[in-house]
Amino acid sequence: MFDANPIHDQEYLTVGEGEAAREIAYIARSQSDKATGPTLVWLSGYRSDMSGSKAVELDKFAAQNGLACLRLDYSGHGLSGGKFVDGTISRWLDEALAVILHIAPERILVVGSSMGGWIALRLAQELAKRQDGPKLDGMVLIAPAPDFTADLIEPNLTKKEIASLAEQGYFEERSAYSPEPNIYTRALMEDGRDNSVLKGIIETGCPVHILQGMKDADVPYQHAMKLIEHLPADDVVLTFVRDGDHRLSRPQDIERMLAAVKGLIH
Repeated sequence: MFDANPIHDQEYLTVGEGEAAREIAYIARSQSDKATGPTLVWLSGYRSDMSGSKAVELDKFAAQNGLACLRLDYSGHGLSGGKFVDGTISRWLDEALAVILHIAPERILVVGSSMGGWIALRLAQELAKRQDGPKLDGMVLIAPAPDFTADLIEPNLTKKEIASLAEQGYFEERSAYSPEPNIYTRALMEDGRDNSVLKGIIETGCPVHILQGMKDADVPYQHAMKLIEHLPADDVVLTFVRDGDHRLSRPQDIERMLAAVKGLIH
């Protein structure tokens, strides 16, 4: 058994140049000498960070199995610099890719939660274009929210929210998880369309395991079924959790996540 709780210090990587430069915080756990598996990479959801329960439990799992693990905070999130309102899918994807290339693992297994699932799918597409990136061994997507701006937010906008987007460049929405409201910007909406993945075949080149709660109030379970239609070339498993919510962070949900990860490690 490996030490599950060594002291971690976050490190920082500067991403972007000039006024767009921001300090991205990450925590990288090294692999033990005996382990041979992929580096586990955690990608958080919208307004979530690497200190969340699922991210921490994934890191503990890595420690117990001697695996490397990488977690990061997008700009405007957690310990990273930059303004949240400047965030877009492209910007957060660039940051995740930059940190991964900086750490330079040979193989990775990506675990993406909610919006992190969208970024994971885009990451697979970007890595496929490169010669210098790691091999993608597998993907675990928890309540994945690809294209959520166009598919889940825009169709439900109120007249007031549409007016706010047009006039102020953003609108606010009450958050079920924080006293602070969610802020959605026009830039996020427009950039979301540019990063759409639910418009053709998504070739991840690796097995994918999706975990989806059927009582998810944020990303309806039908969205996971729609995603599967765009993953016909891959080895895809979809697990529905009948009483599961969006977070899927109860002990039994964490166990499902870790079992899915374990099933993809080789």
